[in-house]
Amino acid sequence: MSQRGLDALLRPKSIAVIGASEKPERAGSVIIKNLLSSGFTGPILPVTPNKNAVMGILTYPTIDKLPFSPDLAVICTNADRNLTCLKQLGKMGCKAAIILSSPPSQFVKLKALTQRYNIRLLGPNSLGILAPWQQLNASFSPIPILKGKLAFISQSAAVSNIILDWAQQRKIGFSYFIALGNSLDIDIDDLLDFLARDNKTSAILLYIEHIQQARRFLSAARSASRNKPILVVKSGRTQQAQYLLGEVQSFDAAYDAAIQRAGLLRVQDTHEMFSAVETLSHMSPLKGDRLSIISNGNGPAAMALDELFRRKGKLAKLNTNTQQKIQAIFPNLHSNQNPINIGDDATIECYIKILNIMLDSQDHDAILLIHSPSTIAPSLFTAERIIQTIQSHPRGKWLTILTNWCGEYSSQDARKRFSETSIPTYRTPEGAITAYMHMVEYRRNQKQLTETPALPIGLTANTTKAHALIEKALKKGVTQLDTHEVEPILRAYGLKILPTWIAHNSDQAIAIAEKIGYPVALKLRSADIPHKSDIQGVMLYLRNAKEVADASQGIFDRAAQHFPNAIIQGLLVQSMANKAGSLELKIAIEQDPIFGPLILLGDGDIEWQPETHAAVALPPLNMTLARYLVIQAIKNQKIKSTNSSHQLNIDGLCQLLVRVSNLLIDCPQIVRLNIHPLLAFEEEFTLLDVTMELCPIVGDPKARLAIRPYPNELEEIISLKNGIKCLLRPILPEDEHLLKDFITQVTKEDLYYRYFSEISEFTHDDLANMTQIDYDREMAFIAIKKNSEIIGVVRVVEDPDNQQAEFAVLVRSDMKGNTLGYQLMDKIIRYSRSRGTQRLTAITMPENKKMLQLAQKLGFNLDPQFEDSIVNLDLAL
Repeated sequence: MSQRGLDALLRPKSIAVIGASEKPERAGSVIIKNLLSSGFTGPILPVTPNKNAVMGILTYPTIDKLPFSPDLAVICTNADRNLTCLKQLGKMGCKAAIILSSPPSQFVKLKALTQRYNIRLLGPNSLGILAPWQQLNASFSPIPILKGKLAFISQSAAVSNIILDWAQQRKIGFSYFIALGNSLDIDIDDLLDFLARDNKTSAILLYIEHIQQARRFLSAARSASRNKPILVVKSGRTQQAQYLLGEVQSFDAAYDAAIQRAGLLRVQDTHEMFSAVETLSHMSPLKGDRLSIISNGNGPAAMALDELFRRKGKLAKLNTNTQQKIQAIFPNLHSNQNPINIGDDATIECYIKILNIMLDSQDHDAILLIHSPSTIAPSLFTAERIIQTIQSHPRGKWLTILTNWCGEYSSQDARKRFSETSIPTYRTPEGAITAYMHMVEYRRNQKQLTETPALPIGLTANTTKAHALIEKALKKGVTQLDTHEVEPILRAYGLKILPTWIAHNSDQAIAIAEKIGYPVALKLRSADIPHKSDIQGVMLYLRNAKEVADASQGIFDRAAQHFPNAIIQGLLVQSMANKAGSLELKIAIEQDPIFGPLILLGDGDIEWQPETHAAVALPPLNMTLARYLVIQAIKNQKIKSTNSSHQLNIDGLCQLLVRVSNLLIDCPQIVRLNIHPLLAFEEEFTLLDVTMELCPIVGDPKARLAIRPYPNELEEIISLKNGIKCLLRPILPEDEHLLKDFITQVTKEDLYYRYFSEISEFTHDDLANMTQIDYDREMAFIAIKKNSEIIGVVRVVEDPDNQQAEFAVLVRSDMKGNTLGYQLMDKIIRYSRSRGTQRLTAITMPENKKMLQLAQKLGFNLDPQFEDSIVNLDLAL
């Protein structure tokens, strides 16, 4: 996420080309030619010992002969000179470099050089950079690109060339086009942070083959997606494709979960990728999910409708007033309902009249215009009139409008005109609907990102007891726990397990069965036999002593036959749970090599293949995220909730998932957990069979998580001057309502000092941004009284390199003078020091005397800026 040197890479003022050449087949020739043809206005410094000039530009024989240190150097020499060139550039203070080609044997040394000389490296094996707003083509691609608002980041040079070629034909422009190569230094997260702040970029498209550091990627992606739409194309869905790409084999469903969690949108194939580029280049924000369709034929409208319903989209319902307007102008229409077929004899004027009616209507959030080739309404002329109508109508720029001009020969020019005027256009009805549903899904992901979680009821846990039980097992060298051993750990987190007994022989099994009542279930206990069902090691519905005796002996005999060296620890005995009307589920924790622990949910009555049978989520979960996991599982038929006679209690299942997530966060020794089956019946959830795998902790226990969880270690109790004790803790998404109440009790004057403007009201989105924070990037501490009232907030946001952090503090107006402000500031200073932050800064007003006095007391340097009527506060940490 470092931004150091990225300005030099992406907005260079001077460029050196190492290995410049005039031979057309050489990379050094292509780079010089592209820099010249793109109109780069800064100095171009070719380095070659063979020529005095290249393409009319004076050359320099060696790097050390350059007249000054360039911002950017493109290394085009033979790969065996890469290390020497990068070292020389680093010594002379070059800020960034691109390496077009390098063997893997150089990677370790190249990375070491970037760290030693603080030089940023794109690549190696990068196609380079195109930045038309900077008049920059420092790439190996000869294809020019237009200026646009879409940034493209790719991990594949081949895919980059495909997109460039396609975009040129469609006249689609870019703000940046960046091919990463092997990402030894600069990676996707660095570029996302840069592009999120770039005013020439309004949307971002990523082509990803792998993610190197999941936590950094998710942190940057979550931050950027709050301001700009980001679409992702991820190849390597299958293990075979991952092997072909040379990537670590990972759950593809984990990528889906991560992309959704970050508020991004994943598109599935090349066709959708091209549609996504079209959509991102021209889309206006979608306000809802109701679609109206206008067509000059039933067939294309039907194809659009089929695709809309297949993707679970929503067709707008036209109100009576709109229908009457349509009927008045088109009395002979077969139907004035949506979709509206104006007939294959529709003229251009018919299109314009119906479009004006629909633009006036509030019944929909988007309109799809479909046109089949027609002599009466020629494609290009119809498109021109529609463009004029949209541009002149008051709602034209605010309503999302998509077009599908069908055909190829007669529709090309019309689609070109739509693209030129930033109106999304597609070749097929299905393609248009696919693009529209991308927008709908993206909007849903963004809405979910800011939804306020409900507070779970009665969610308590005895973490100390769970830790003690786990550590006791590990000290004994036990890493595989069965239901009997896991039961007390899960009960510490409020999870109900069917009571389990241990029998070491048939007689003990019979005695237990007689005590607890028939029917019973028996299960073999042996860590050496992982899949008990393979040898019929699980026997169900045993109704009397003889059946228990026969089943016990049979299990022991089969274990001895198939696993003669296995250590047999006896049998687990349970009552048979009443499954009538219950839904059988499975919950599991699995480890992914990229994203760490995953929480999986699916049906319990099938043989599980996690990739195909489970919905997946990244921990930590709150109630909102747990609900999203359950809804996704039902929607994608991972849970067949209609199989039972009772409706699934979604709230209850969400609470259970949050408990499992909390257990995983609190107990990092848990590597795997398998709850199968879990019986869901009305308000009750009963765990029948559970296994757990443990591993001792090595290093930071929270580093294994792709998303930093709530840092409960930062909680502390403070005492105010008036004797009131408060809890000082990090803010939570669930605190939104408390924060809203807190702000209502702050005076207008204090709010003005805090926000430098008069604030009448904070919206839900404002409050969500304040409470749903990324603990890896920012921190907010709140002071809470016993009655759950917030009385003070202090917030700090770090820059991506953690060199500087900006803070802000706000105390409830009636709580001033109680040392609360001092203690909040002391907390944020201690926190920033622990993070290794170099400086703490803020801006306040000269009139805010109390803040100035507090800052001076804490050691801040005060720097008044009289022209701007502000005071800069600065503290070296």
